[in-house]
Amino acid sequence: MGFPLPSVALFTPNEMRSIDAAAAQAGQSGTALMARAGRAVADCARTLKPGGPVAVLAGPGKNGGDGYAAAIELRDAGEEVRLFALPEGPSETDARHFAEEWNAPPEPFYSFDPSAFALVIDALFGAGLSRPLDGVFLDLVRRVNAADTRVLAVDVPSGVRGADGRVEGEAVMADATVTFVARKPGHLLLPGRDLCGVLTVADIGIDTEALGATPPEAFANEPALFAAHLLRPQAAQHKYDRGHVGVFSGGPTQTGAARMAGMAALRGGAGLVTVLSPPSATLVNASHLTAVMLKRCADTGELATLLKDERLGTFVLGPGFGDLARASAFALAILGRKRRLVLDADGITAFAEEPDALFAAARSEGPELVLTPHAGEFKRLFPDLADEPSKIEKARAAARRADATIILKGSDTVIASPDGRASIDANGTPALATAGSGDVLAGLVAAQLANGVPPFEAACAGVWVHGEAAKAFGIGLIAEDLPDLVPQALARLHAG
Repeated sequence: MGFPLPSVALFTPNEMRSIDAAAAQAGQSGTALMARAGRAVADCARTLKPGGPVAVLAGPGKNGGDGYAAAIELRDAGEEVRLFALPEGPSETDARHFAEEWNAPPEPFYSFDPSAFALVIDALFGAGLSRPLDGVFLDLVRRVNAADTRVLAVDVPSGVRGADGRVEGEAVMADATVTFVARKPGHLLLPGRDLCGVLTVADIGIDTEALGATPPEAFANEPALFAAHLLRPQAAQHKYDRGHVGVFSGGPTQTGAARMAGMAALRGGAGLVTVLSPPSATLVNASHLTAVMLKRCADTGELATLLKDERLGTFVLGPGFGDLARASAFALAILGRKRRLVLDADGITAFAEEPDALFAAARSEGPELVLTPHAGEFKRLFPDLADEPSKIEKARAAARRADATIILKGSDTVIASPDGRASIDANGTPALATAGSGDVLAGLVAAQLANGVPPFEAACAGVWVHGEAAKAFGIGLIAEDLPDLVPQALARLHAG
């Protein structure tokens, strides 16, 4: 079995341990792999260092061994290197090999002064750390962070959990990080992402069979993950090939969110989009809509009539909707007719008192449900999961319970599928922290669902296009700007 999706795969520390074990079983030398890791660290160090001495802080495990190997590479290339470690040196077998090759007693940690160096290489602890730093290691981190010296972290900044990016206590703030084989979830999840600086992934020659023995379940949300599932524009297509999206509108003073979601769905590739409006808001909506169509939908009876048209297959419910009782009834009716549904905002809140009714409807065979909560909305549906410290595990647990794809929004948006797959947004921007941007996202995801893209990939594509469109505008972005930026993002996606 080959290594799947190498550019987007994220491996947890446990998965990396399995890969290391499979490599060893395949006859690969751990010492040779560590030598290559040290060479990669040394190469990154040369690009960061303007000149002057380098300090290597080597911990007691494999991460420390990578530090010893890097120190040897730099020393043998004529660089001025000083290595600081515990007097007994590393405990791990391959790391001890490089400690012996260093052939000098390490300097004690207490004598380390970061201001004396042009660069500090943090090789204290890697991605597998699962406890807060304390004692001499906590003191070292504080000294490094207080100094005006560039820092290169090995694998992850010490103190960051590779599995989920969490920091229990304190962690190194690095200017750059070099990791091996593939990224870890902690490189993309906050706060780990902000502590890594510029990230480099180094290929150290792990056997492809060893890599394939541990298929990843987490991915960076980048086009290689979802592009093969997208509907490509073709000359023979007509509008119904691209699907029909219905977006429910709120009352006369709450119509803008639905219109933005509808325009995003149309710009995002749906063949037709109709705003489904209560009678009180029909004239307000009609005065603003052109390419997006308009139909009346006052209650579940009128919705049932609309659902007789099998071509109206995908819905967005929640943006600016307001009426929670009606939202709940509409959502259950749509899922009961096996239609695709993006449930956002008020559509999510509508089930705060009865989430099991929503989950039961989603579990019935056929419908495809995507939920797009921010942290507050997530807590309303999944109160017992809200305090789970790992964002990726929180989203996965919610997806399994709801039998739905979850887009847990934020600066490090996580998309999770009921089958355990999860992706982490890698192209978000602070510009998206503006009112209404979530309404646009709901429309973009609905467009992909209408195109026939599976829910997980549809959610991933919608999130990526959303971020890509926002980056094209930058500072000053408001939600109304986003739909007009979507074609540029889609053009880059299809061209790539």
